[in-house]
Amino acid sequence: MTARDVPDPQPLYHGTKADLKQGDLIEPGYASNYGKRKKAAYVYLTATLDAATWGAELAYGEGPGRIYIVEPTGPFEDDPNLTDKKFPGNPTKSYRTRAPLRVIGEVTGWKGHSPDQLKAMKDHLAHLERRGIEAIED
Repeated sequence: MTARDVPDPQPLYHGTKADLKQGDLIEPGYASNYGKRKKAAYVYLTATLDAATWGAELAYGEGPGRIYIVEPTGPFEDDPNLTDKKFPGNPTKSYRTRAPLRVIGEVTGWKGHSPDQLKAMKDHLAHLERRGIEAIED
């Protein structure tokens, strides 16, 4: 799927703790924000602020979470980590790509999840880690 194939063009987002500026590229090949932090084969993007918020809140690193508006520079596909396992049909509008994402803006004033929701998600991810299950499978 390419950006041109998305019906009703809409903003695409990437949640992280990296401090980026307009024009920067987010590329695969760096330590993943999740799991064992192995070299990421893909970069992830979403068309929902909720999914981007989770990305910003759960990413490794110090400092505040950030949500960037991004533009894919190449083809992207449904994120099988979510669509094949948790949410068939991709209602989270989550995608992945091997091509860089270009930062075209930043979402400011976004609201994070409640402390209870965040704790529940972190507890769930810790449970998966103890069972040897990676949150992101490349």
